[in-house]
Amino acid sequence: EDEMLNLRFHGHSCWELDDGTHRVLIDPFLTGNPLADVEPGVFESLDAIVVTHGHGDHLGDSVEIAKRTGALVVSNFEIVNWFGARECQGHPMHIGGGRQFPFGHIKFTIAHHGSTGPDGEPLGNPMGVVLSMGGRKVYHAGDTGLFLDMQLIGEMSGPLDVALLPIGDNFTMGVDDAAKAAELLGARVNIPMHYDTFDVIQADPAEFVDKVGRTGGTAVIVKPGQSYELP
Repeated sequence: EDEMLNLRFHGHSCWELDDGTHRVLIDPFLTGNPLADVEPGVFESLDAIVVTHGHGDHLGDSVEIAKRTGALVVSNFEIVNWFGARECQGHPMHIGGGRQFPFGHIKFTIAHHGSTGPDGEPLGNPMGVVLSMGGRKVYHAGDTGLFLDMQLIGEMSGPLDVALLPIGDNFTMGVDDAAKAAELLGARVNIPMHYDTFDVIQADPAEFVDKVGRTGGTAVIVKPGQSYELP
């Protein structure tokens, strides 16, 4: 069977990864997300939900989806404990740690941001994630500012097939910093996320594509509801 991986964008930072056998959801913020193309109820068979940090626009509908589908919540120790208290199955990990699951390999990376829960409770450190699935490697940066160690992530996890990078500025990297991140990571394809959901994070993805191209990289825009297939 040919290996492949399909990435479907559900708006903001929510991605659905499907290799034809397994399906993983990252940061499912759907309810209250004006850009989301689906409702939480559409997910039936799901292997795992990866949560990068505790903020509501990333934690999103994870509890409801995890309970209904029985998906394993994979996140940091603090977040998995928080889900455990809500009767969700989880597997705790932390920054720098990797683990092989039936659906693929997960390794968590640093992210420079915050991580508090719905009631302001501290939920560990924010993270990015390198997910290897269907013979492909995807880096989801989570919410982060630019950091030089992205070069190390590209080197140690590489070669990366795709980097999913926030470009909305204000809370995360803006376009210029995200284009630099793409350069440091060296992924085959870079896709912008975390923009236009709120007024304060308006950004032009075409500008990102252009700037990545100028440094010899490749970037593509994937709109909510669209898929990108990694051959």
